[in-house]
Amino acid sequence: MKPAARPVYLDLRRIHLPLPGWVSILHRVSGALLFLALPLGVWALSVSLADEAGFQRLADGLAHPVARLALLGLIWACAHHLLAGVRHLAMDTDWGVDLKSARRSSLIVLLASGLLTLLAAWRLFA
Repeated sequence: MKPAARPVYLDLRRIHLPLPGWVSILHRVSGALLFLALPLGVWALSVSLADEAGFQRLADGLAHPVARLALLGLIWACAHHLLAGVRHLAMDTDWGVDLKSARRSSLIVLLASGLLTLLAAWRLFA
């Protein structure tokens, strides 16, 4: 018997990914983003603690709107990664694994991380 032919071309625009799938993918993306930003954060901490002039240079650099926007992206990544991680830990203990609970917790993670990011944006850009 001949096995069924697998698709050669997948149209990613036509694949419907459920909300828990998006939260899981964004959890991985936010983790990668935080990992890649770690050397920059260590460098910034080193510069700011070296002397008063280094702290002032770093503070002046972070006053730029593009730097604040990048910082806001890192705040979103941290909030989303933390909340989605707690969600994944809860699901590892068999809490919220049914479809309705998984969808609800995914929505809560997205809304809460968005709200935390908006609160940080209000504070950063005020």
